[in-house]
Amino acid sequence: MGTMLAAFFMLQQNIFRWPSLLLIFITYFSGYLYTKYQHRKHIFKKILVFNVVCALASFCLIIFNHNEIRLLKWAVIVAIGLLYNSFFLEKYIRKIPLLKVFYVGATWALINSWLILPQFSWLIFSISFLFISALVLPFDIRDMKSDEVVTFPRLIGVRKTKHLAFLLIFVAALLSLRFLEWEFALSFYWAAVVSVLLIYFSQPSHRDFYFSFGVESCCGLPLLFYICWLIN
Repeated sequence: MGTMLAAFFMLQQNIFRWPSLLLIFITYFSGYLYTKYQHRKHIFKKILVFNVVCALASFCLIIFNHNEIRLLKWAVIVAIGLLYNSFFLEKYIRKIPLLKVFYVGATWALINSWLILPQFSWLIFSISFLFISALVLPFDIRDMKSDEVVTFPRLIGVRKTKHLAFLLIFVAALLSLRFLEWEFALSFYWAAVVSVLLIYFSQPSHRDFYFSFGVESCCGLPLLFYICWLIN
Protein backbone atom coordinates (compact mmCIF):
# COMPACT_ATOMS: atom_id res chain seq x y z
CA MET A 1 0.00 0.00 0.00
CA GLY A 2 2.95 2.29 0.55
CA THR A 3 3.75 1.83 -3.14
CA MET A 4 0.29 3.08 -4.08
CA LEU A 5 0.70 6.19 -1.93
CA ALA A 6 4.06 6.86 -3.59
CA ALA A 7 2.42 6.44 -7.01
CA PHE A 8 -0.22 9.00 -6.00
CA PHE A 9 2.42 11.62 -5.25
CA MET A 10 4.41 10.70 -8.36
CA LEU A 11 1.31 11.43 -10.44
CA GLN A 12 0.70 14.63 -8.52
CA GLN A 13 4.25 15.77 -9.29
CA ASN A 14 3.97 14.54 -12.88
CA ILE A 15 7.06 12.34 -12.53
CA PHE A 16 5.48 8.88 -12.74
CA ARG A 17 7.93 6.24 -13.98
CA TRP A 18 7.54 2.47 -13.79
CA PRO A 19 11.19 1.80 -12.81
CA SER A 20 10.79 4.17 -9.85
CA LEU A 21 7.56 2.49 -8.80
CA LEU A 22 9.14 -0.96 -9.08
CA LEU A 23 12.08 0.22 -6.95
CA ILE A 24 9.70 1.43 -4.25
CA PHE A 25 7.68 -1.81 -4.34
CA ILE A 26 10.81 -3.97 -3.99
CA THR A 27 12.05 -1.82 -1.11
CA TYR A 28 8.76 -2.00 0.78
CA PHE A 29 8.23 -5.71 0.14
CA SER A 30 11.73 -6.83 1.11
CA GLY A 31 11.60 -4.60 4.20
CA TYR A 32 8.28 -6.12 5.21
CA LEU A 33 9.59 -9.67 4.88
CA TYR A 34 12.75 -8.84 6.83
CA THR A 35 10.83 -7.24 9.70
CA LYS A 36 8.20 -9.97 9.87
CA TYR A 37 10.40 -13.06 9.64
CA GLN A 38 13.78 -12.05 11.11
CA HIS A 39 13.09 -13.94 14.35
CA ARG A 40 12.01 -17.17 12.62
CA LYS A 41 15.26 -19.05 12.17
CA HIS A 42 13.82 -21.78 9.95
CA ILE A 43 12.92 -19.29 7.22
CA PHE A 44 15.08 -16.24 7.87
CA LYS A 45 18.05 -17.50 5.83
CA LYS A 46 15.79 -17.79 2.78
CA ILE A 47 14.41 -14.31 3.44
CA LEU A 48 17.95 -12.97 3.74
CA VAL A 49 18.92 -14.49 0.39
CA PHE A 50 15.76 -13.07 -1.16
CA ASN A 51 16.56 -9.63 0.25
CA VAL A 52 20.08 -9.77 -1.19
CA VAL A 53 18.53 -10.50 -4.60
CA CYS A 54 16.11 -7.60 -4.07
CA ALA A 55 19.02 -5.31 -3.17
CA LEU A 56 20.86 -6.28 -6.36
CA ALA A 57 17.70 -5.75 -8.41
CA SER A 58 17.20 -2.34 -6.80
CA PHE A 59 20.83 -1.45 -7.49
CA CYS A 60 20.40 -2.34 -11.17
CA LEU A 61 17.13 -0.41 -11.42
CA ILE A 62 18.82 2.70 -10.03
CA ILE A 63 22.02 2.41 -12.08
CA PHE A 64 20.22 1.87 -15.39
CA ASN A 65 17.32 4.27 -14.83
CA HIS A 66 18.49 6.94 -12.40
CA ASN A 67 21.82 8.19 -11.03
CA GLU A 68 24.23 7.86 -8.13
CA ILE A 69 22.32 10.46 -6.08
CA ARG A 70 19.20 8.28 -6.21
CA LEU A 71 21.35 5.32 -5.16
CA LEU A 72 22.63 7.25 -2.14
CA LYS A 73 19.10 8.28 -1.17
CA TRP A 74 17.92 4.68 -1.43
CA ALA A 75 20.83 3.43 0.70
CA VAL A 76 20.05 5.99 3.41
CA ILE A 77 16.39 4.95 3.53
CA VAL A 78 17.34 1.26 3.72
CA ALA A 79 19.67 2.06 6.62
CA ILE A 80 16.89 3.97 8.38
CA GLY A 81 14.64 0.95 7.92
CA LEU A 82 17.23 -1.40 9.43
CA LEU A 83 17.53 0.83 12.49
CA TYR A 84 13.79 0.48 13.11
CA ASN A 85 13.75 -3.20 13.97
CA SER A 86 16.83 -5.40 13.52
CA PHE A 87 17.72 -8.35 15.72
CA PHE A 88 21.46 -7.60 15.59
CA LEU A 89 21.01 -4.23 17.32
CA GLU A 90 21.00 -4.14 21.10
CA LYS A 91 18.47 -1.30 21.14
CA TYR A 92 16.51 -0.54 18.01
CA ILE A 93 13.99 2.21 17.32
CA ARG A 94 10.92 0.05 17.87
CA LYS A 95 11.95 -0.42 21.51
CA ILE A 96 12.02 3.33 22.21
CA PRO A 97 8.72 4.41 23.83
CA LEU A 98 6.37 6.49 21.63
CA LEU A 99 8.93 6.99 18.86
CA LYS A 100 7.79 4.13 16.61
CA VAL A 101 4.73 5.94 15.27
CA PHE A 102 6.60 8.98 14.07
CA TYR A 103 9.66 7.03 12.90
CA VAL A 104 7.56 4.93 10.55
CA GLY A 105 5.73 8.04 9.37
CA ALA A 106 9.01 9.85 8.68
CA THR A 107 10.52 6.88 6.81
CA TRP A 108 7.54 6.52 4.50
CA ALA A 109 7.42 10.28 4.06
CA LEU A 110 11.07 10.34 2.95
CA ILE A 111 10.29 7.85 0.20
CA ASN A 112 7.46 10.05 -1.10
CA SER A 113 9.16 13.42 -0.70
CA TRP A 114 12.86 12.69 -1.21
CA LEU A 115 13.64 9.36 -2.87
CA ILE A 116 11.30 9.75 -5.84
CA LEU A 117 11.70 13.51 -6.32
CA PRO A 118 14.58 15.50 -7.84
CA GLN A 119 14.34 17.89 -4.88
CA PHE A 120 13.01 17.42 -1.37
CA SER A 121 9.39 18.55 -0.91
CA TRP A 122 8.37 19.73 2.56
CA LEU A 123 4.71 19.68 1.54
CA ILE A 124 4.68 16.03 0.48
CA PHE A 125 6.81 15.10 3.47
CA SER A 126 4.38 16.80 5.87
CA ILE A 127 1.25 15.29 4.32
CA SER A 128 2.77 11.80 4.18
CA PHE A 129 4.26 12.03 7.67
CA LEU A 130 1.00 13.11 9.30
CA PHE A 131 -1.15 10.63 7.36
CA ILE A 132 1.08 7.58 7.90
CA SER A 133 1.73 8.40 11.57
CA ALA A 134 -2.02 8.55 12.11
CA LEU A 135 -2.49 5.15 10.45
CA VAL A 136 0.20 3.56 12.63
CA LEU A 137 -1.65 4.51 15.84
CA PRO A 138 -4.47 1.93 15.35
CA PHE A 139 -1.82 -0.79 15.27
CA ASP A 140 -0.68 0.36 18.69
CA ILE A 141 -4.30 0.04 19.79
CA ARG A 142 -4.35 -3.51 18.44
CA ASP A 143 -1.11 -4.43 20.24
CA MET A 144 -1.64 -2.48 23.47
CA LYS A 145 -2.00 -5.64 25.57
CA SER A 146 1.08 -7.33 24.15
CA ASP A 147 3.48 -4.42 23.61
CA GLU A 148 6.47 -4.45 25.95
CA VAL A 149 7.19 -0.74 25.50
CA VAL A 150 5.07 2.29 26.34
CA THR A 151 2.80 3.25 23.45
CA PHE A 152 0.21 5.99 23.11
CA PRO A 153 -2.80 3.75 23.91
CA ARG A 154 -1.09 2.50 27.07
CA LEU A 155 -0.05 6.02 28.06
CA ILE A 156 -3.13 8.13 27.26
CA GLY A 157 -5.78 5.51 26.52
CA VAL A 158 -7.52 4.34 23.36
CA ARG A 159 -9.91 7.30 23.13
CA LYS A 160 -7.22 9.98 23.28
CA THR A 161 -5.02 8.00 20.91
CA LYS A 162 -7.83 8.11 18.36
CA HIS A 163 -8.16 11.86 18.92
CA LEU A 164 -4.45 12.24 18.21
CA ALA A 165 -4.85 10.26 14.98
CA PHE A 166 -7.83 12.42 13.98
CA LEU A 167 -5.78 15.57 14.54
CA LEU A 168 -2.90 14.28 12.41
CA ILE A 169 -5.24 13.32 9.56
CA PHE A 170 -7.12 16.62 9.81
CA VAL A 171 -3.91 18.64 9.39
CA ALA A 172 -2.78 16.40 6.51
CA ALA A 173 -6.14 16.85 4.75
CA LEU A 174 -6.01 20.59 5.36
CA LEU A 175 -2.56 20.81 3.77
CA SER A 176 -3.71 18.80 0.77
CA LEU A 177 -6.80 20.97 0.25
CA ARG A 178 -4.72 24.12 0.53
CA PHE A 179 -1.72 23.22 -1.62
CA LEU A 180 -2.48 20.25 -3.92
CA GLU A 181 -4.30 20.47 -7.24
CA TRP A 182 -8.04 20.04 -6.80
CA GLU A 183 -8.35 16.49 -8.13
CA PHE A 184 -5.49 15.27 -5.93
CA ALA A 185 -6.72 17.22 -2.90
CA LEU A 186 -10.20 15.77 -3.25
CA SER A 187 -8.84 12.24 -3.65
CA PHE A 188 -6.77 12.63 -0.51
CA TYR A 189 -9.70 14.18 1.36
CA TRP A 190 -11.96 11.16 0.77
CA ALA A 191 -9.12 8.83 1.75
CA ALA A 192 -8.82 10.82 4.98
CA VAL A 193 -12.57 10.45 5.64
CA VAL A 194 -12.43 6.66 5.25
CA SER A 195 -9.30 6.53 7.43
CA VAL A 196 -11.00 8.48 10.21
CA LEU A 197 -13.94 6.05 10.17
CA LEU A 198 -11.69 2.99 10.38
CA ILE A 199 -9.64 4.55 13.18
CA TYR A 200 -12.82 5.50 15.04
CA PHE A 201 -14.01 1.89 15.11
CA SER A 202 -10.58 0.43 15.99
CA GLN A 203 -10.58 -1.68 19.14
CA PRO A 204 -8.02 -4.04 20.71
CA SER A 205 -10.58 -6.83 20.41
CA HIS A 206 -10.83 -6.58 16.61
CA ARG A 207 -9.22 -9.30 14.54
CA ASP A 208 -5.87 -8.62 12.91
CA PHE A 209 -7.58 -8.59 9.50
CA TYR A 210 -9.30 -5.32 10.41
CA PHE A 211 -5.95 -3.60 10.87
CA SER A 212 -3.63 -5.38 8.43
CA PHE A 213 -6.16 -5.14 5.60
CA GLY A 214 -8.66 -2.42 6.50
CA VAL A 215 -6.52 0.25 8.14
CA GLU A 216 -3.39 -0.47 6.12
CA SER A 217 -5.37 -0.26 2.87
CA CYS A 218 -6.03 3.41 3.59
CA CYS A 219 -2.54 4.17 2.24
CA GLY A 220 -3.73 3.14 -1.21
CA LEU A 221 -7.02 5.03 -1.12
CA PRO A 222 -5.73 8.39 -2.43
CA LEU A 223 -4.57 6.66 -5.63
CA LEU A 224 -7.80 4.65 -5.95
CA PHE A 225 -9.96 7.75 -5.53
CA TYR A 226 -7.80 9.60 -8.05
CA ILE A 227 -8.23 6.77 -10.59
CA CYS A 228 -12.00 6.92 -10.00
CA TRP A 229 -11.87 10.66 -10.68
CA LEU A 230 -10.01 10.03 -13.95
CA ILE A 231 -12.53 7.41 -15.06
CA ASN A 232 -15.47 9.70 -14.38
